[in-house]
Amino acid sequence: MKRGRVIGVDLGGTNLRAGLIDKNRIIKFIKIRTLSNKNSLLKALEDVIKEVFDINIIGIGIGSPGPLKDGVLMNPPNIPLRNFDLKKFFQKKFNIRCEVENDAKCVALAELNFGCGKGKKNFYILTLGTGIGGGVIIEGKLYNKGDFGGELGNIYLDNGKTFESLASGGEIKRRSLNVFKKELDASDLMKLNDRKARDIIEDITESLARGIGSLINVFNPEIVVLAGGMREAGDKFLDLIRKKAEKYIFLPGKYEIVWSKLEEPGILGASLLL
Repeated sequence: MKRGRVIGVDLGGTNLRAGLIDKNRIIKFIKIRTLSNKNSLLKALEDVIKEVFDINIIGIGIGSPGPLKDGVLMNPPNIPLRNFDLKKFFQKKFNIRCEVENDAKCVALAELNFGCGKGKKNFYILTLGTGIGGGVIIEGKLYNKGDFGGELGNIYLDNGKTFESLASGGEIKRRSLNVFKKELDASDLMKLNDRKARDIIEDITESLARGIGSLINVFNPEIVVLAGGMREAGDKFLDLIRKKAEKYIFLPGKYEIVWSKLEEPGILGASLLL
């Protein structure tokens, strides 16, 4: 049976993206800032979906920060929706099938089908953005699809602090605001010839390496794929992570840690929910 067009939505802590997908290609795309007010955010979600809407679509897939289950967002840390049934809301709004999944799990689906995880059975991905999300593929299938679990950013690494609180884009912005009086991201800091910027990069890459290495010890993955806005920091940033991760990997052998090569994997993965 011929598959119709679908809409994929990536609801991030910083940016909101939507795309019209036809034959696994994004043919129409929109990106705006994520709003911090509940009603404004829901209106913005509705607007971006309308912007890419097509009479031939068969459904809407939405990737959202978790934890969430059966389309109900519980208490995501970076968006203003608590105990909210996002699936029901948009099915009623557009009178069309809607599926909602953890955004990082959507990225894992995209990597499994189109990206660095294609042809592999066991791997995990991390979305390095405002927060840190995780998606796990085991035996070629998404772990805990539609349910809780896979919150890799919420493992505890150091003195009661989580992976996300130590190494996310939000933490980089917090630290750069304190030091430079303005919010910078990892790519900005990598361009600065400044000792204080290097200190932040050293701390962040050390925490990323500790978390990634620890998760390698748990999953023994064929590959580790890193996605999200931090990818803009480039290969030198990734090389720091790779080198530092070696001391935290207990298992023998070499483990490949790579940037995602997909553009908008969150949208592509959300489209695969349908």
